[in-house]
Amino acid sequence: MQVPLQFEFQANQTFNSYYAGNNGEILDQLQRLATAGTEQQIYLWGENGSGKSHLLQACCQLATQANVEPFYLALAPDCLPNPALLEGLEHLELVCLDNIQHIAGHSDWEHAFFNFYNAHRQASHRLLLAADCPPKYLSYQLPDLKTRMGWGLTLRIQPLRDDQLIDALTHKAHFLGFDIPPAVGRFLLNHYVHDIAALWSLLDKIDRATLAAQRKLTIPFLKQILSDTP
Repeated sequence: MQVPLQFEFQANQTFNSYYAGNNGEILDQLQRLATAGTEQQIYLWGENGSGKSHLLQACCQLATQANVEPFYLALAPDCLPNPALLEGLEHLELVCLDNIQHIAGHSDWEHAFFNFYNAHRQASHRLLLAADCPPKYLSYQLPDLKTRMGWGLTLRIQPLRDDQLIDALTHKAHFLGFDIPPAVGRFLLNHYVHDIAALWSLLDKIDRATLAAQRKLTIPFLKQILSDTP
């Protein structure tokens, strides 16, 4: 058996640090999956920036706390690893594969994933998949593989409403270790609301800037940070 590569936990990506909004039921389903729930497979999809990777990492961390050995792999379109990486993963109780839409059209990956999927399912282990579209829109060349993506529970992450975004910002900032006053949050949203993924990335930069300057976040300070952002 090939020993799977280890992956690095993102310590701040837990269920507690995720702002659920209208997605409370999804969090419940994922927590049950991580700790030995009734579902064998969950397919999670949503737009860029909706927190799919965060939730997969959270599942792995919760599984570890429950003495379940998990594995997480994020796939990227421009640098897919060797599909031999999947060898041996069928023995793990929980496997989380992120951005699985990126293997579409790569025959070696589709066949390796198909073989892994069948062996993992036959072992009655649990699988968590994430993509940017529903299973029926995956452009896989293997029809049987595409069909299998819809065998389990399919969940869509609901986008946050405008009135939930400031709450989400406040929630995420709290777990990063700083506060966003409502007026500052509204200013930030007016500049970044159309690109949620960039908004979350900007929070990391704000966190570093406030920590380095030992300053509270104000609108003038935020403007200074934004002026330094490409």
